[in-house]
Amino acid sequence: MVEESVDPLAHLAVLVVNFGSHEVVEANLTRSLGHGFPGQVVVVDNFSTEQERDAISEVCARHGWTLLALPANEGFGGGNNRGAEVAIDRGATELLLVNPDAWLSEETIRRLHEQVRADRGLQLAPVVLRPDGSLYTAEVDLHLGLGEMRSTNRRPSDADPGRIHTWVSGACFMMSTELWRRLGGFDEDYFLYWEDVDLSRRVVQLGGSVRADPSLFAVHDEGTTHRAEGERRAKSPIYYYYNSRNRLLYAAKLLPRDDGRRWMRQTLRASYRILLQGGRRQFVNPRRTIWPALRGSLDGMRLWRSHLPAEPGVDEDTDSATDR
Repeated sequence: MVEESVDPLAHLAVLVVNFGSHEVVEANLTRSLGHGFPGQVVVVDNFSTEQERDAISEVCARHGWTLLALPANEGFGGGNNRGAEVAIDRGATELLLVNPDAWLSEETIRRLHEQVRADRGLQLAPVVLRPDGSLYTAEVDLHLGLGEMRSTNRRPSDADPGRIHTWVSGACFMMSTELWRRLGGFDEDYFLYWEDVDLSRRVVQLGGSVRADPSLFAVHDEGTTHRAEGERRAKSPIYYYYNSRNRLLYAAKLLPRDDGRRWMRQTLRASYRILLQGGRRQFVNPRRTIWPALRGSLDGMRLWRSHLPAEPGVDEDTDSATDR
């Protein structure tokens, strides 16, 4: 009697966190997985409305996906953490995290999976493109001295690797469940944005590696789930608030004190760069742009101060975001 071989993807769990976007989730998961995907598919629904809960329940029932219906919105990190717990309890050995507004081919999934199965300490991503084929993200360098993000392929030849944190986007990546459990998943203090930067840094601190495979691709229709209808570039108030806040939370958690102080002094400049991601035309509505960024910056400053003990003889209140 010949035993049937088990498809390696049977050990993979695909995690997607939903918040009010069941149509996007269904379209992109079916596009990525097709029919008869052998692994687990866990859809985590961060509660938005009763109507959305009913709709995503019907979607999951129709495709045989596991629905984890959370009673509240636990954010991107919290939602993925809850979904990973379910997948690991059911025997998953690898996890593929995909944004609701992203998709990739089954062949890409298989090639990512082969590499992660061979290297249990690897966090691996595809190159992520926009729908028009332009680059969204691959490997990204966070330059500690500047507090700026730059593509790794643009790293200056004289750059000090010890002053760079390299990361891959949470929009699409894969890792082993062993590595995930060692990390403890995402740090839920971030709630949304920068938790992927934090995760990659902790992978490296544990002796693992972070990489994007230049031969593999996913597509991310950025902001489909956080963009008003008809808007093409403008970001949501949530984007501005959490990006402004969480850069300083990251500094508090993972940077030396001197670098954190430098980031604090660069807050106005950094927040302006964040705002420019949505274009200048949006500035006509400061309640959706400038004020969320300002609130996020102020909350981030408070978090930075609260995470660090005061130095003897130093008055923390003398720090100012307007210093140059």
